[in-house]
Amino acid sequence: MKSPAATFAAHAARHELAYQVDAAGLPLWPPQVRGAGWRVSDGLGTVYATTTVRRPGEDPHDLSLVDLDDGVRLMSRIVGVAPDDVRIGMRVRLAWDGEVPVFAPDGAGPATGS
Repeated sequence: MKSPAATFAAHAARHELAYQVDAAGLPLWPPQVRGAGWRVSDGLGTVYATTTVRRPGEDPHDLSLVDLDDGVRLMSRIVGVAPDDVRIGMRVRLAWDGEVPVFAPDGAGPATGS
């Protein structure tokens, strides 16, 4: 049996954002050993909270909590828009930066991370 982290990574390699569910079908995040199964998210959600990270010598970047319509909240980045333009309540969709799930404003063209 694969560990939850290995199962999550295998899905991410296929650009699938998978999450575990419990016996009642409710989402579990982060993945846990006690999970009863896995589902793949449709990747749509809403920005719950956001901030712009500014480090000396680096470009600013966004750091947001995203509430997926599937019932999972996770920390990620919003790409395809300036960090200061990300807003609470913004609708977003799943994008990928390699095997890392990131999000782009919903309705935007194909997005990749920076």
